[in-house]
Amino acid sequence: MIYDIAHRTTYNYDAPVASARCAMRLLPRNDRGQTVLSDRIELSPAAEVVSDRIDFHGNRVCEAHILKPHTKLQIALAARVEVDRAPPPAPALTPAWEIVRNAAYASNVLAASSPAHYIYVSRFAPLFDAATNYARESFSPGRPLLEGALELMMRVHADFAYDTDATHVATPIAQAFARRRGVCQDFAHIMIAALRGLGLPAAYVSGYLRTVAAPGQARLEGADSTHAWVSVWCGPEFGFLDLDPTNAMAVGNDHIAIAIGRDYADVSPIDGVILGAGGQDLDVSVDVKEAAI
Repeated sequence: MIYDIAHRTTYNYDAPVASARCAMRLLPRNDRGQTVLSDRIELSPAAEVVSDRIDFHGNRVCEAHILKPHTKLQIALAARVEVDRAPPPAPALTPAWEIVRNAAYASNVLAASSPAHYIYVSRFAPLFDAATNYARESFSPGRPLLEGALELMMRVHADFAYDTDATHVATPIAQAFARRRGVCQDFAHIMIAALRGLGLPAAYVSGYLRTVAAPGQARLEGADSTHAWVSVWCGPEFGFLDLDPTNAMAVGNDHIAIAIGRDYADVSPIDGVILGAGGQDLDVSVDVKEAAI
């Protein structure tokens, strides 16, 4: 599949902002079954200083410094990405989860792809007994890792209601877990915390998911949104495999990965600082569609 992605973020400020500095993780990754054919980020007002870098996790980061006063900031991404992922292995072929756990703890590699970075607690994915006990139900002794992870994913999907009003970005996942409600970010963090509670490495992936209009209905421009899912390490032979608990599915060619990290704090699409006073309004529009070639 080849997709055209348009992601527009608009900040409207109550009072003029003298300057702004921001780091943007909006550019798609050029790996994990993806090939970036083109991309660009445009800012209005234009930035006086722009630089690009790759962070520790391999994410593409664009940094910008806007020096002119402004009351509105618009950040627009346009990208074309080809996605061609191999299907996941048969779950029964993956090692027993205890073997994977032991291999992760024994890892002495510190490269970005090492499972060692994704075993321990992180800011948005702390360990707590309720999540660990929840995971145990899916990981009986000797069970193949991917079998257990798929069952855990299905249970999260079945047991938790998708509710955009139930949580916000700073809601502790223990609260979302207790309420059994949240959004894709919450479901990903809960599944990550549950897996890590058993010593299994799991990473947070941000990106997009193509949506398809219902039969007979026109597709709405800008109706798509950012998405989040889980990447679980299945041992040195299979590496990281991606699962989407919000939709109870293995990640395939409808998913486009943007950034990977320990949790949302590592992959926030836009963060930074502004020099100004007063409040702000935020509007985000995302559109993912098949490219017309």
